[in-house]
Amino acid sequence: MSEAPRTRTPHYGWAVLALAVGGFAIGTTEFQTMGILPEVARGVGVSVPTAGHVISAYALGVVVGVPILSLFGAALPRKGLLLALMGAYGAFNLLSAVASSYGLLFLARFLDGLPHGAYFGVASLVAASLADPRHRGRAVARVMLGLSVANVVGVPVSTWLGEHAGWRAPYVVSAVLAAITVTMVWRFVPQTSAVPGATGRREARAFFTNAQVWLTMVAGALGFGGLFATYSYIAKTVTTVAHLAQGWTPVFVLGFGLGMVAGTWLAGELARWSVLKTLVLFSAGSIGIMLVYWLVAPVGWLLWPVVFLVTLIGSVVATSMQVRLMDVAGDAVTLGAAMMHAALNMANALGAWIGAVVIDAGYSYRAPALAGAGLAVIGVVILLGSVSLHRRTVAETAELVG
Repeated sequence: MSEAPRTRTPHYGWAVLALAVGGFAIGTTEFQTMGILPEVARGVGVSVPTAGHVISAYALGVVVGVPILSLFGAALPRKGLLLALMGAYGAFNLLSAVASSYGLLFLARFLDGLPHGAYFGVASLVAASLADPRHRGRAVARVMLGLSVANVVGVPVSTWLGEHAGWRAPYVVSAVLAAITVTMVWRFVPQTSAVPGATGRREARAFFTNAQVWLTMVAGALGFGGLFATYSYIAKTVTTVAHLAQGWTPVFVLGFGLGMVAGTWLAGELARWSVLKTLVLFSAGSIGIMLVYWLVAPVGWLLWPVVFLVTLIGSVVATSMQVRLMDVAGDAVTLGAAMMHAALNMANALGAWIGAVVIDAGYSYRAPALAGAGLAVIGVVILLGSVSLHRRTVAETAELVG
């Protein structure tokens, strides 16, 4: 993999924290809509399944924004690019907060998704360049921990805030978090050059001809889609399937967040063992845990530990796929680092959409978990194809060297 030289800084811890705060801002924004979906629906005068499409709008914005912003930013200094991306993120959150109709909110969520993947891609590269080469996976995981911690702190607080102060308030808070990130990145992150000789054309050519990149992305989009099919409708699952009071919804959202933190941390540790083996084992595990989710959803509080495990396993898969994509991207390092987030947000869009289709067809709010398990099965099959190709390539390389 082509990389910029390692960048040394006396503020390593603060720099990684600054990047993680950006992840916290993005994670809070991305997932808070799921916890306040009924309030959003009432606020703009649409049904809950229709309001669920604003989740898909954000995800589609990520998918569109990643290739465009990554290609244009491949040769730009990474610190300046991070500042611009997070500044735009804050502005579009403010637009979401003042949206007066469903159509304007849909547009605002789409625009807000544009900087998402590019920010995480560039932030992951910067964190990796600051760390010792042996700890690249751990450095990337620490940036992703900002996204995970958002689900423990930011999203539950946003859910509570949306229920008590109106659905617009959480988006204002997200804009403030973006402003804090801009300040911290400007102060602590060192100037980091792009890969020498990097251009958008060179990255695009290397990216689009790399089979491992595509197999990894598709496996991630399908396998992780099951998590979003389940998570997107957690508020209604808690109240209409588990038969718990609405006030307990933030507790279940917290369960998702705790699982995400634990899974992201675990992925960073497992990266020193084997990224590829971790992917296969935990992708297979995601199928079983979503089936368990479907079984125990009507039991009430027994659902909470299953919610935790669903996200723990899914987060190990997501973080490991980020490191895997960076490893196989070759000369497409900027685009490759960012495109995993496009894949994950395609999963977001796909999961939320499939969940809405299943619910509109007359099935209960726990039914999307079954559809999610089906998506995970397809993802595992594709991932096994990637493993087979990887082994064949390694064997052929060894034969040529021998």
